[in-house]
Amino acid sequence: MSISKKLSRLACAIGATTLLSASLISADAIAAEKIRWQVPLAFPSHLVGLTTPIKHLSESLKAISGGDIQLRYYEPGELVPPFEIMDAVSNGKYPAGYTWIGYDQGTIASLPLYSGAPFNMEPPAYLAWYYEGDGKKLLEEIYAERNIHPMLCSIIGPEGAGWFAKPIEKLEDIDGLRIRFAGIGGKVLEKLGASVTMIPGGEIYQALERKTIDATEFSQPAIDKMLGLDQIIKNYIMPGWHQTLTTSHLLVNKGVWEKLEPQSRALIEMGCESATLKGFAESEWAQPTALREYEKQGVKAQVLPEEVLRELERVTNEVLDEIAAKDEMFNRVLSSQRDFMKHHSIWHGKGYLPRDYYKYE
Repeated sequence: MSISKKLSRLACAIGATTLLSASLISADAIAAEKIRWQVPLAFPSHLVGLTTPIKHLSESLKAISGGDIQLRYYEPGELVPPFEIMDAVSNGKYPAGYTWIGYDQGTIASLPLYSGAPFNMEPPAYLAWYYEGDGKKLLEEIYAERNIHPMLCSIIGPEGAGWFAKPIEKLEDIDGLRIRFAGIGGKVLEKLGASVTMIPGGEIYQALERKTIDATEFSQPAIDKMLGLDQIIKNYIMPGWHQTLTTSHLLVNKGVWEKLEPQSRALIEMGCESATLKGFAESEWAQPTALREYEKQGVKAQVLPEEVLRELERVTNEVLDEIAAKDEMFNRVLSSQRDFMKHHSIWHGKGYLPRDYYKYE
């Protein structure tokens, strides 16, 4: 065999060995580590758009990782009560939790600005602020002190303003009501004379039935229907001035998160982004069907008069400014949101068709 042929065969052998080694290294690099997380939920897993994204997340991660990443989620109360999820993740009792972070507003004042605030952005603008603006960075800063890495993992549109025994025609109609209300909107109603309580979603039906509360809000039409709230009260008030959007987040213990391989973190982050999109689509699909079913069942969907909404907005801004004066991080987040809304308003006001472009009937 000639020298040239021997060298050619040697080169081919070396090349083949190099390719094989590279493929093995590449396979090792993309292979996800074994992750087995127990994830407590704040809401039942079947609530469309609100908690159904956790199913999409767990199934997607299991499939894309070949079974290496598995998140097993548990219904509210099976592992910890809904109001205790943040602490359970913070202290490492559980590696992660899926929750509505507004439940922790008593501990961290700024969280309702992320979970759904009155007269705030709609979902498209919020996503722009969160991913492209200050939102994600500020939320990570907020939770760093709690030893938590947060990820947006669901967003849905506006809620209903609630279920009231009587229509709301003027602000004075709110005075004296015993009402279950969440977030900053609850503080607004307190300022207007309502007695506000916060109870988990799974307890609202019984509270209405036993008349321990006169009125309640919880979520969007399709979700409220799942809870059976229309079986007790037939007057449904819209729009959801108090929550122009609602988010859910996957909270991960920071120590657990930082020990993960970079590719595992990337997969989980992409999984949450995918779940956010999927949940929003599910939610938008479900709401008109729920409202039309309400109509057939005699539920009256009242739209608040504009003068009432304007007054609610005025009181809301007073409450927001009062909280901002007492809490530095709240002020930073609120200022960032207000600045972006002002900047975005030229597109929001001129770029989209008027609401009445869609004909109701």
